[in-house]
Amino acid sequence: MGKPDESAGLAAEHGRLKGIAMKYASQKVAYYYFAGAMLLFIVQITVGGLAATVYVLPNFLAETVPFNILRMIHTNALIVWSLMAFFGAAYYLIPEEAERDIESPLLAYIQLGLLMFGALAAVIGYLFGIHEGREFLEQPLWIKVAIVVVALIFLYNVSLTVLKGRKTAITNILLLGLWGIALFWLFAFYDPANLSLDKLYWWYIVHIWVEGVWELVMASVLAFLMIKMTGVDREVIEKWLYAIAGLALFSGLLGTGHHYYWIGAPGYWQWVGSVFSTFEIAPFFAMVIFAFTMVWKGRRDHPNKAAMLWSLGCTVGAFFGAGIWGFMHTLSFVNYYSHGTQITAAHGHLAFFGAYVMLNLAMISYAMPYLRNRQPYNQVLNMWSFWIMTSAMAFMTFTLTFAGVVQVHLQRVMGMAYMEVQDQIAFFYWMRLGSGLFVILSGFLFVYAIFGPAREERPAHMVAPPEPTPVPAE
Repeated sequence: MGKPDESAGLAAEHGRLKGIAMKYASQKVAYYYFAGAMLLFIVQITVGGLAATVYVLPNFLAETVPFNILRMIHTNALIVWSLMAFFGAAYYLIPEEAERDIESPLLAYIQLGLLMFGALAAVIGYLFGIHEGREFLEQPLWIKVAIVVVALIFLYNVSLTVLKGRKTAITNILLLGLWGIALFWLFAFYDPANLSLDKLYWWYIVHIWVEGVWELVMASVLAFLMIKMTGVDREVIEKWLYAIAGLALFSGLLGTGHHYYWIGAPGYWQWVGSVFSTFEIAPFFAMVIFAFTMVWKGRRDHPNKAAMLWSLGCTVGAFFGAGIWGFMHTLSFVNYYSHGTQITAAHGHLAFFGAYVMLNLAMISYAMPYLRNRQPYNQVLNMWSFWIMTSAMAFMTFTLTFAGVVQVHLQRVMGMAYMEVQDQIAFFYWMRLGSGLFVILSGFLFVYAIFGPAREERPAHMVAPPEPTPVPAE
């Protein structure tokens, strides 16, 4: 495995922590992307709390901000802040991998300004009823065009940085994922009148993003974090990375078929979707094995324990949320009963949280000490936010799962009316709201830990007590 390489890698990393500084000045761009992402993160979880309140108090904000608008803001903010954090992660890690500064920091700042302006304009438009109505693609046409411009600026910047510098497996897979995100976004401009045809291509964005090309971004960022924090030989990590990327594309592309069961597509999609969706659990399981194996084989003395916790938690959360909870209702003969119920909501919440929210919070936790020129700081607060947030999301997932099972039985098996069933599962919505409040609390706690006053402390179990001086026997 190359023990000398491990020691040299971790020695260099620890040396950087002592002199805590970025390797390249242009990495500072990432700070502002992370700040913008965390602002939208707070908006997303706060509006999510408001939407959850509507489930238990149906007339809450009905005349001011209807539920459909709250849901638009909640889901759109999630996607935009996740992308913004991906951009920040790329601007931080690509200079270190390519061993050169970002091609144009000025373009990176222009890109961020356009992205923030577009996000703000979209939210204001939604509040005034200006949207296109297609789920997740509600943005007006001019904002969709602006997103293409933002993507072109970004891809030009990072691609040239990589092409003119060192090429690694991490930058190769990362660029493949980022280019994939941009290319599949182009289907947002295709809006056929036929609803079945619309949904056929709509899933090219909604599914292939989160269960295809986003997984490539996830794997590359995770590989970067493992190299930096474990000191395991790069060659070993890169082999894992290629295997995970292959599994993600093999299963994810045709796995789109599990969305084609009931939209008027040909019947063979029920077989294709069921088979390849079953394989979709494989890349997430591989990520769990990969991360824990690297930490086990590497040296476990990196001082940024919070970043390590988020990194390992990310693989576990993604495996259960996207893998296990996805498989629970992906087979066509099960999905016949479960689609469109709270089981789908349970899967969606835990999958997105485990795979992408936790990944971004891991990267932010790792990079911010360098970006702020400090030793790892506020780790106790950061780790408290981890445990509160993951516990609350797990509770929310179980609550929605139980609600979904009851809903399937009452609505799909016994044939009760939809609104009658909603009354029967109202108790679960109250529990979901309670867990959501803890998610909001932990979100604010994380942001304070990252951007608040830095206190360079470590939990007691990380600091070895001084060895007692031996007393000679008389």
